[in-house]
Amino acid sequence: MFQYKFHICYLSYDGLTDPLGESQILPYVFNLNKLKKFNFTLISFEKKEKFKNVNQLRKRLKDENITWVPLNYIKNPPIVSTLIDVIKLNVTLKKILLNRPIDLLHCRSYITSISALRLKKKLNIPFIFDMRGFYADERIDGNIWNINNLGYKIIYNYFKKKEKQFLTHSNHTISLTFSGKREIESWNLKNLSPISIIPCCTDEKIFNLHNIKDLRIELGISKNEFIISYVGSIGTWYMLREMLEFFKVLNSKISNARFLFITKDDPKLIYKICIDLSIPNERIIIKSSERVNIPSLINVSNFSIFFITPKFSKKGSSPTKMGEIMNLGIPIICNSGVGDVEKIMNECIPELIVNQFNKKEYIRIINLILNNKKFDKQKILNISLKHYSLKNGVKKYTEIYNEILN
Repeated sequence: MFQYKFHICYLSYDGLTDPLGESQILPYVFNLNKLKKFNFTLISFEKKEKFKNVNQLRKRLKDENITWVPLNYIKNPPIVSTLIDVIKLNVTLKKILLNRPIDLLHCRSYITSISALRLKKKLNIPFIFDMRGFYADERIDGNIWNINNLGYKIIYNYFKKKEKQFLTHSNHTISLTFSGKREIESWNLKNLSPISIIPCCTDEKIFNLHNIKDLRIELGISKNEFIISYVGSIGTWYMLREMLEFFKVLNSKISNARFLFITKDDPKLIYKICIDLSIPNERIIIKSSERVNIPSLINVSNFSIFFITPKFSKKGSSPTKMGEIMNLGIPIICNSGVGDVEKIMNECIPELIVNQFNKKEYIRIINLILNNKKFDKQKILNISLKHYSLKNGVKKYTEIYNEILN
């Protein structure tokens, strides 16, 4: 039997059954596994409500000779539950080490890096800090932690201290954005580990124009209706009210406009704001979808939109939806102040960047649409492939693995 050369433990606090697991973990691991140079053990924290019908995923991982160790994610009580999860991860890693050596720990975000840092200091096992954004600052900016609460202030300071340790003790750091890298480098930390940029890449096998089905009839959309779409969750960072305010202005100018939400979140959250803004329900379409059908749903739209709260922590964010939409050649209306979004938009469709959330700015963009301003689909696709190609992302990860392991 072929003997794999290196054993990689890939640690994720996101579940493989989460949307992020499906889009931002499995595609990388499956492609890295094909190189036949790395053997993966995947440890993830799975939410009970999503951990259903996983037999197909288990079989696929087994067929690829990938070991999956799903751990139960605990949400409550806050803080204590996270501590319990870290202990569970430590115990799991100890069990794995009793059976075989670990050559490299690949850690998604901060929670799993706590365990990796411990093993680095104790056993000198190298690890990658795949930071996925500024975790502690996101908790504050997203109003998840209240910095005025002494307990949360202590936790915030703890993670900011750990952040510096991850950045200086890891063998390599992955930032999603150039903006995030520049911020870290401005801290002037001693012994900073090398930093590479790998954004949230897009699986070209799924998000491409060859996989598209015409869903307009199925969705009850007539040929002449103007469709603007939104893809993904609508909580915490995504400015749902402002996006609906934009749509209201759009609908006043384009009477046959409809807003398509492709989301698994509760439709009541959308309809509640529609009532506040006097947007008729018939102007709204809400569709829950499995990942494989999302490209066809996006392709129904003339434009897509996302507004993200532009706070400090968002310097490190790379919206997964951006590459997926652009890979279909669909123009995006979005705001500045988030990661590398503005930089990438400036390369293909700078006119569609929203600089202020007000009616005047919305009308400026809507006038471009009304005046039949043409946006080059092929150019949008080319820029997406330049920045968000999964193939390029896998290549970068391979180079980093090889650099550490060799």
